[in-house]
Amino acid sequence: MLTYPLNIAAEIEYARKWAFDRNPAYYNFDDLGGDCTNFISQCLYAGGAAMNYTPDTGWYYSSLNSRAAAWTGVEFFYGFMVNNNEVGPFAEEVPLGMVQVGDVIQLGGSDRFYHNLLVVDIKNGMPYIACHTNDAFNMPLSAYRFSLKRCLHIIGARRYE
Repeated sequence: MLTYPLNIAAEIEYARKWAFDRNPAYYNFDDLGGDCTNFISQCLYAGGAAMNYTPDTGWYYSSLNSRAAAWTGVEFFYGFMVNNNEVGPFAEEVPLGMVQVGDVIQLGGSDRFYHNLLVVDIKNGMPYIACHTNDAFNMPLSAYRFSLKRCLHIIGARRYE
């Protein structure tokens, strides 16, 4: 198994291109609970992350009816990223001060997380993000209201050699 870094510049360029639009190669989940995790997954894939086609617990998208829950669901995405030891991207939870460009921030309220953001820049210690559902590119994290946050440092990805 080969472990490699993602191409963060490609992720950011993809986010810039599609932040205010929808790539027709993917279903738009805005009316099915939101498109934020779908968009983040697309960005990571554009950065070179291999899909993991493991039924039920993988990270992949073929169509609306052939996709992993982790591709489109906030909590499933988290579970896959921090527990993945196989093909696909993997991450570790870090404090906000350790977030880097290309990482993912999850926001929530009360007792659940509900929104994924891609870090596209950091200025004076403040992450600037891109996302879908509430479409944004280069928006400061301080523009959001939330009571819960967790930060996922995307370490890299794995694929078969």
